[in-house]
Order: sequence, then C-alpha cells, then structure tokens
Amino acid sequence: METALHAQGYLRIAGVDEVGRGPLAGPVTAAAVILNPVDIPAGLNDSKKLTPKKREAVEQDILDRAEVCIAHATVEEIDSLNILRASHLAMERAVEGLNPPPDYLLIDGNLIPRGLTLPSEAVVKGDGRSVSIAAASIVAKLCRDRVMVDLAQQHPGYGWEKNAGYPSKQHREALQNLGVTPHHRRSFKPVHNMLYQGQTTKP
Repeated sequence: METALHAQGYLRIAGVDEVGRGPLAGPVTAAAVILNPVDIPAGLNDSKKLTPKKREAVEQDILDRAEVCIAHATVEEIDSLNILRASHLAMERAVEGLNPPPDYLLIDGNLIPRGLTLPSEAVVKGDGRSVSIAAASIVAKLCRDRVMVDLAQQHPGYGWEKNAGYPSKQHREALQNLGVTPHHRRSFKPVHNMLYQGQTTKP
C-alpha cells in the first residue's frame, strides 16, 4: 500500500492503529508511525505471529528507524465519550504528535476518525496489509501492555500484568472479590453491573 502511495507522490505516509478497545480496565492506546521506505524493519508483516521476544526486538527497530508517536485516551474519556470515540481520540492525538505532519494516513479499521483532516483511508485488517499499520500495532500494543503492568503493581490480584485488563477468568473473579478500581471502565457492562449490584445487595 505504501509503495502505491509513494508512486502517487505521497512521501510521509503514517500507519495508525489502536489497541485496548476490549479490556475492562486501563486506557485505550494508539500509535502513528511513519516508516522510512528505504529502511523498513524486517518482520513487520507478521506482527500477530511474532513471539513476545521477537516483537520487542522489532519494536526497538521501529523506534530506532521510524517516526513514532503514541497517545492514549483515559478511562474517564472512554466512560464519558464511548469506547469507539475514545479510541479515535487516541488516534487523533497520535497523528497530531508527528511533526512535521504526515501527508497521508492509513488507518486500521473501517472508519476514519472525524478529527483527522489529512488525506486518509481506512484499511480493514490493516496490520496484515500495510507495514506502517503493522508497525503502529506493535508499538501501541507493547506500550499499553507496559502501562497495564505498572497498574498491576498498584492493584495486585486482577492479573493485569498477564491479561492487560481484558476480561480473563482471573480478572472477572477479582472484580467480584476485590471490587472496582479507579482504572476500571464504568461504562463497560461487567463493571457497571458490579457497581450496580453493590448498591442493591441484600444483607
């Protein structure tokens, strides 16, 4: 995809992806990455198949050789806006952080965030079709995973260092036993139900 756009005269093509729509806790994280067309890290096409160790090595390559901006939308923003709009907000922030700005955006998914006014296209399953989106998916995932490891140290028991806030069995059981933390998304049904339940429990 990048090669075709370069042929049309676009020089600064940013791949944009987000991670963290499904978890019950933590921010949603997006990355925007502009790769150097003559210095593309190896292994990007297969981001889903990479082992954690290999993914970290590729991430380091991306950070060393590409322009990268990572941004978040907070739990409060997720709850006040909704998860789709918050994930788009994180994408908009990531793109705004690239300086000078890109001249074309490849955005993973089927929607273009409304705050992005640059020429752009939405690419379904983009991390398998665009090296820039694959790069963005790797750096966004690893950044968010680290945020959740940090939060896990403040709130042990939920398994965030392993489940990254997704609703694993351990996480759901911890919600029942330990309750809701400030990092939980109150607009998400399992968390909302817990809070509501807590108000109406019978002795």
